[in-house]
Amino acid sequence: MSTVVDNQLVLWEKTQSVITATAESRPVAIREFSSLAKKLLVDPELHSLVASNLARAVSPFLDYSSAMVLFQLRNRLKKAGFKHPNSCRVALLGSSTTHQIEHVLDLFLFSYGIELECKESEYGTFRQELLNPHSEIYQFAPRFIILATADKDISHFPPLTASRPEMESSLAAELQSWKSLWESAHKYSNAQVLQDNFLEPTARLFANHELRLPGSRGSFIQELNRSFSLEAPPFVLVHDVNYLAGIFGRTKWSDPRFVHHAKMPCSPDALVEYAHSLSSILASQCGVIRKCLVLDLDNTLWGGVIGDDGLGGIRLGQGSAEGEAFQSFQSYAASLATRGVLLAVCSKNTDSVAREAFEKHPEMKLKLSDIACFTANWDNKAENLRAIAKSLNIGLNSLVFVDDNPAERAIVRENVPEVMVPEVGDDVASYAEIIDRWKYFQTTGVQAEDLQRTAYYKADELRKQVESSAVNMDDFLASLKMEALVAPIHELNLERSAQLLMRSNQFNLTTKRRTSSELSALAKDPAWFTLTIGLRDKFGDNGLISVILACEENSELNIDTWLMSCRVLKRGVELFVLSELIIEAKRRNLHHIAGKYIRTEKNALVVDHYRQLGFEKTGEADGWTSWRLDIDTLKENPKSYILRNAQHSI
Repeated sequence: MSTVVDNQLVLWEKTQSVITATAESRPVAIREFSSLAKKLLVDPELHSLVASNLARAVSPFLDYSSAMVLFQLRNRLKKAGFKHPNSCRVALLGSSTTHQIEHVLDLFLFSYGIELECKESEYGTFRQELLNPHSEIYQFAPRFIILATADKDISHFPPLTASRPEMESSLAAELQSWKSLWESAHKYSNAQVLQDNFLEPTARLFANHELRLPGSRGSFIQELNRSFSLEAPPFVLVHDVNYLAGIFGRTKWSDPRFVHHAKMPCSPDALVEYAHSLSSILASQCGVIRKCLVLDLDNTLWGGVIGDDGLGGIRLGQGSAEGEAFQSFQSYAASLATRGVLLAVCSKNTDSVAREAFEKHPEMKLKLSDIACFTANWDNKAENLRAIAKSLNIGLNSLVFVDDNPAERAIVRENVPEVMVPEVGDDVASYAEIIDRWKYFQTTGVQAEDLQRTAYYKADELRKQVESSAVNMDDFLASLKMEALVAPIHELNLERSAQLLMRSNQFNLTTKRRTSSELSALAKDPAWFTLTIGLRDKFGDNGLISVILACEENSELNIDTWLMSCRVLKRGVELFVLSELIIEAKRRNLHHIAGKYIRTEKNALVVDHYRQLGFEKTGEADGWTSWRLDIDTLKENPKSYILRNAQHSI
């Protein structure tokens, strides 16, 4: 066996030890992993191996000291020249010291495959930096601005004796002061703002009656946090630090030794929780998104083995603590499905036996209608996960797999490393908390389409059945009776458009990610043409399925972004979009449409997109091709089976 293979096996064993360690044994496991990894860094050919295993070792369950051990290893990789291709440019502003935040944030973003480029402001100068259009922060041109603020930054606390109207007046003044900062950030940059909300006090002056008095500190902060969430514009994302502190423990979070003496925003261990939460938001904004929760069945959704114990023998539902815990986890999974997360089943089972519980057990919270892809057989689970990803037309890196069996978890981690496999243990009562703590399904926003996603996939199965029985493709497309809802990007579809840009990977010509703030600026620029397409047919509504951004440049309509949901492939949407682009080019008296294909690991699907639409190749280099269409030579616009319905309310 070669030395390289030996190193891979030994490092993987150390990584597995970190992943499966208890809280008590994890620090030792991390030191052993880091020690071996540092030795392997002398060989440049092993840098990528060390990086991938380091990413696996990072978790929200780290203590601060262990996080710093891994950060030092990450720094060694950086100094050795290893870099992820994707980066995230962040300005970090706050009223406390932020250097420690940057370190832990850098580590977590690295685990997402993202390099952090960070600019910190001077201590306590966040207002000056945001209000000065020539500040170093704006010269840095960040994509994101993090406002790591605290309750000491609140300027308009009402008096304790304030009436409700007096408190509301103070609230309006306080909210306006923050809105002014947000507007300045938006005016002087296209950065997306991540704004911390405020911690409710650990000490309550009015004890149990704190929230009854409008002028109490706790009552005011609660109202202010709610106002932030309801009134923040699309270019501001509120980071719910108050919730994090509640989960972590408020007194441990606000340890005065660190908050007052070291001027840190929270205790060191709380920094791990804080930075992980921030990194999950930033990663989702950069397009790193998990879309599907894949579930084992026996001893994961119910107690026992249905093939052996029978429908009446499995433990599920009221009457026992164990049965109630399984039912509670099912309810959590069902809620994720309602929110837009796809659910799939991957079980070693006989299909008909596995389905019986969903169809007949009276205490099942999950139904077959909740499951976008049901796979129960005796094949290898790693291969079944590949089949699930293919069936749903999503990447393996979109999957999170939950299985009570540690051997199955290890096999999946080793054979399909793209799939996230949380170490859930064997106590189903903790499963929901563990999945939530990982923040796998962080989202850029919740839109109407999210609440219908499983229904979209179910309707698509009906379309596939009709397609398979159609005589030819023309007959099939005509039978769908498709209608496109066409609109520019505007305030009502802004966040959904940004979400689609973050989520789409396969049918995406350039894979450029843009935040709501960046899209808002483009939509207001007359040089840019923004187009969104919603699609519905006789089987139902597909929601918003395509976003196109193009710019008038060098007497051409230059396509910057062209993406589409893979759920609507081969329906003629591409031809419909091209027709819209031609109409817009002619409206601007332009004679050519230009586009670029930038190759990524996931978008090989569209490598010949422009060629198939009649464009001519005008350039080529490593990783990209450029294309051009002379619209004056076209005898007629492309035809599709899609009717146009222009609406401003998609």
